[in-house]
Amino acid sequence: MNPFRADTPNDKTPEPATIVIFGASGDLTKRKLIPAIYNLLIGRHLSRVAIVGTSRTVMSDDDFRESSLDGINKYSRQRPVDERVWSTLSRSIHYHPGAFDDPAAFVRLRERLEVIEKQHHLPANRLFYLSTPPSAFAPIIRNLGAAGLVRPGENPFARVIVEKPFGTDLASAIDLNRDVHEVLKESQIFRIDHYLGKETVQNLLVFRFANGIFEPLWNNKYVDHVQITGAETLGVERRGAYFDHAGILRDMVQNHLFQVLCLAALEPPGSFKANAVRDEKLKVLEALRPIEPEQLEERVIRAQYLSGSVLGAQVPGYREEEGVGKESQTETFVALKLFIDNWRWGGVPFYLRSAKRMPKRVTEVAIHFKNVPHRLFAGADGGPNVLAIRIQPDEGITMSIGSKVPGQALEIAPVTMEFRYASSFGVEAPEAYERLLLDALAGDGTLFTRGDEVEASWRFITPIHQAWLSGKGKMHGYEAGSWGPDASTQLLGKDGRAWRRP
Repeated sequence: MNPFRADTPNDKTPEPATIVIFGASGDLTKRKLIPAIYNLLIGRHLSRVAIVGTSRTVMSDDDFRESSLDGINKYSRQRPVDERVWSTLSRSIHYHPGAFDDPAAFVRLRERLEVIEKQHHLPANRLFYLSTPPSAFAPIIRNLGAAGLVRPGENPFARVIVEKPFGTDLASAIDLNRDVHEVLKESQIFRIDHYLGKETVQNLLVFRFANGIFEPLWNNKYVDHVQITGAETLGVERRGAYFDHAGILRDMVQNHLFQVLCLAALEPPGSFKANAVRDEKLKVLEALRPIEPEQLEERVIRAQYLSGSVLGAQVPGYREEEGVGKESQTETFVALKLFIDNWRWGGVPFYLRSAKRMPKRVTEVAIHFKNVPHRLFAGADGGPNVLAIRIQPDEGITMSIGSKVPGQALEIAPVTMEFRYASSFGVEAPEAYERLLLDALAGDGTLFTRGDEVEASWRFITPIHQAWLSGKGKMHGYEAGSWGPDASTQLLGKDGRAWRRP
C-alpha cells in the first residue's frame, strides 16, 4: 500500500463545531480567518459551524457580522459573495467581549457557548484560535482550563490553535510548552505556521515521494548545494516596534524557512500521519550542525536595509522607520550557511536567506545539482541543473537544463521546463488558512509544529542571538531594492557558488 495515500482525517468533513477566535477585533480575523471559513463553506468542506469572536473591544453580534462581511468582500478568493452561503453563515456568527486575563470572563464565555451550541444544535466540539499577542497565550490557556472549556477527551473535542511566535528563545519556548502542557495534551495543541498551509510547501512531499525519478537524486551524491530564499519587498510597515524586538531571524527563519528546510531535507516517513512526518522533521533540526561563536562571521551574515528604491518608490532606511531605535542592532537581512550532519546530506551546504526591502517578493527552494563529471562538450556550458520550487508568488516548479542551440555551431544554452499551478489545474489554490483550519477541525496535526520541533529550532537559533548580543558578528548595510550586502555574495562566492536570482 502506498504510505502517502491521502488517508488522513482530512478525507472526511470535520464534525460540526464552534470556532472561538480570541483577538477577533484584530486584522488577522478580518483578512484571513473569516474569509477562510467562508471559502470552506463555499467548497462544502465544512458541515455546520458557529463562530464566536472575543476580545477586549466592545461590539455587538451585528457589528462583528458587519466586519466579517466586509472582510469577505475585500479578501475572500471566492467573490462576489454568495448570498445564500453568507445568509447561513451570518446567523452563526456571534461576539462575546471579555478580557484575556479575567477568569470570570471565561466562565461567562462558557455559559454563552452552551447557549449558542443549543441554539444551533451543535455538539460541544470547540476549536479555540489564539489570534493574540504571544504574551496572552499562557493566560488564555490557563483560564480555558480553569473554566472547564478544554477537556482531555476527544468526544466532544477541544483544540487550541496558537499563532507564532511560540517563544522568543529556547528558555521562553520551554516555559511556554510547560505552561500549555499543564492544561492541554500535545494532541490538542496546533501551533500554526501558515507557510505549511501553502500548496507548494505541501507539494514538496508529493514531489519527492510520489515520483520515482527525483528521490534517488535527492542526496549528497548528486546535489551540490541547496538555496532557500524568503524575500519581501515590504519594510517593517506599521510593525516597527515589534520587528525591532524580533528581527528577521526570529520572524522568518526560526519558523517559516526552517519548516521549508525540514520538508526539503527529511527522510521518507513511514506514513503520512502527523507524528510520522513530524518525527522526521525533528531529526533534521536535531542534525543541524551548531554554529559556534568563532564561526559566526563565516556562516552567518546580518544586515539592515538603508534608504533606496523598491519597485520604483523611494523608501527610508530601517533606522528611519517609525518605532525603530536610532541605534538599532536588529537585522532585516540574514543569510546562513547550514549543514545537516547525516548520511543523506553530509557535506552539502544549505544556504538560507531572508530579508525585507528586496527587489521582489519571492519564496523558493532551489536544488542545485552537481556538474557532470567530465565536460564532453569543451567550451560549451549550459550552466548547472537547478530544480526550483516556487512557494510564492506564482506557485510552481521549474527545472533548468542545458540544450543545444539550433545551428551549425555546438552551442549549449540553459532552457527551462516549467509547471505552474494556476495554468496546469485551472483553479486558484486555496489560502493557507483554509487548509490549516480544516486540518485542526479534523484533528490532523501533520501541517502544524510539535512542541519538541519548536524547542529544537530555538536550540539552534538562540546561540546566534546570544553571540550577537555579546558583540560578535558585524552588522552590514544594504541598499533597499538590492539583493543584500556584499558579505552575503561572498558567503557563497568563497565556495565558488552564487546566489540564484529568482
